[in-house]
Amino acid sequence: MSDEAGKIALITGANKGIGLETARQLGKLGVIILVGSRDLANGEEAASELKKQGVDAQAIKLDVDKDADIAAAAKLIEKKFGRLDILINNAAVMLDARTGNETSTTSAEILHETFATNFFAVVALTQTLLPLLRKSKAGRIVNLSSILASLTLHAQKDSPIYDAKTFAYDTSKTALNSFTIHLAHELRDTKIKVNSAHPGWVKTEMGGVGAVMEILDGAKTSVELATLPEDGPTGGYFHVGKALPW
Repeated sequence: MSDEAGKIALITGANKGIGLETARQLGKLGVIILVGSRDLANGEEAASELKKQGVDAQAIKLDVDKDADIAAAAKLIEKKFGRLDILINNAAVMLDARTGNETSTTSAEILHETFATNFFAVVALTQTLLPLLRKSKAGRIVNLSSILASLTLHAQKDSPIYDAKTFAYDTSKTALNSFTIHLAHELRDTKIKVNSAHPGWVKTEMGGVGAVMEILDGAKTSVELATLPEDGPTGGYFHVGKALPW
């Protein structure tokens, strides 16, 4: 039996793409999966697919931008399980045009909407669920970031992302990385580990044209960070086991 068997994991945006594949891979390890989905019907469809593959999964209506959904999810988890072992903040949006560097013309509306989902919602959900994660013997928080959050790589002319400037998305993920660092420091004397994951440029709806990684591989970093051993890292920024520069 896997060491992960019986653990409880909530994955946001788990009804498709990397979130669904992460749920599948963790579920195969015996983790009980809570499929967070903005649309409950889509979540139930995903949970049904997972169950057919032997995964213990159930859908939770969770629009991360809605405080009521966050509160209801926390209440449900506390009532049914009494704890949460793994939180994977996977849900995100990319609203930038992706037609080149449009930093000077990115609207306030796009910035607000992007940060609402990619940063503020993650902070709100994590803070709400932290009491349940504290009840875990080994809580794990995984924040789905991106290599596009790296200020170091954005500033280096010879880096692979030097010309990939999607201002709202990139900066929201940089802020998310800051949350990872700050929360990990606060929890450094607990059994909870907090890390940022770069899944790769994955063939998903968000990945868009040109993506090179299969979804199967895109989920591996999240799964690895969700199942870290006691001596594993915290407060880091990783892609398939390798640290990325902030």
